[in-house]
Amino acid sequence: MFCGCGGMDFGILGGFEYLGKKYAKLPYEIVYALDNDEYCTKIYNNNFKHKCVVQDIKSLDIASLPEFDILIGGFPCQSFSISAQNPPRLGYKDERGMLFFEMVKILRKRQPRFFIAENVKGLLSANKGKAFPMIIEEFENAGYKVVHKLLNAEEYGVPQRRQRVVIVGFRDENDYNRFNYPTPINNRKTLGDVIDLSADNEDKWFFSQKAVDGMMAVREKMNKGRVQNLDEPCNTISSHLAKVSLNSTDPVRFVNDRYRRFTPRECARIQSFPDSFILDSVSEARQYKAIGNAVPPVMMWYIAKELSKTALP
Repeated sequence: MFCGCGGMDFGILGGFEYLGKKYAKLPYEIVYALDNDEYCTKIYNNNFKHKCVVQDIKSLDIASLPEFDILIGGFPCQSFSISAQNPPRLGYKDERGMLFFEMVKILRKRQPRFFIAENVKGLLSANKGKAFPMIIEEFENAGYKVVHKLLNAEEYGVPQRRQRVVIVGFRDENDYNRFNYPTPINNRKTLGDVIDLSADNEDKWFFSQKAVDGMMAVREKMNKGRVQNLDEPCNTISSHLAKVSLNSTDPVRFVNDRYRRFTPRECARIQSFPDSFILDSVSEARQYKAIGNAVPPVMMWYIAKELSKTALP
């Protein structure tokens, strides 16, 4: 569910090469994928043999889904709130906050062996720390033993500091007892490993002098203009890179006394998508959004590899 352009799917399948390292094919296949964003799914459908269904998850006929052993998805998280009920329950401010329950509904009705849910670090502290325990409780009430851990993509060979909560659920207690999150690896990658030097010669990626002057006027006060060090992993990239601003926290490149945004291909590389991943079926603005929302495939590969050891001991 919520497959986007396919970061989780690409990682769980494996069988790709990134920055000179081969990530072996893993013992999974995708039998169904769904997202409501027609642009993300155009990218998805250009990169996978199976095709994503463009549909609102709330209208999904759960009974019609094919048989499956694992449910994966990064559910939208923008709108969680605690409603004034007794006992208190997880509420929502708008429709996006309801979508978590759709994953829970699928788990309740179909009872797959495993699930993996991914979300931003801020989910742990949402609503003064009250939302996350309720999310875990909803998963547990669906019939699962649940673990969670905050993982940082840079510890798994991804050239990006990107912290994400990864929740894994097990219907069987023996599976639960066998599972371990992947340990950090000694394969540190940096922004310099993925930068496209040819983009330094293209004016379209550079900010105007007006934008630079505006940033410099408030730089000390606002701590903006996040120039990246090529010898370090990149700061977290986001879904609004198409509208990146020097007066924001978005990472930028500084070269020859000028500031530029990263290209969509650079962003995909920062997220650990190989260059074989096709992006150009949609506009550059849509590419930025899709890539910025994705789960880094390489990090997902390590998670899926550990889960496969649990499933196939």
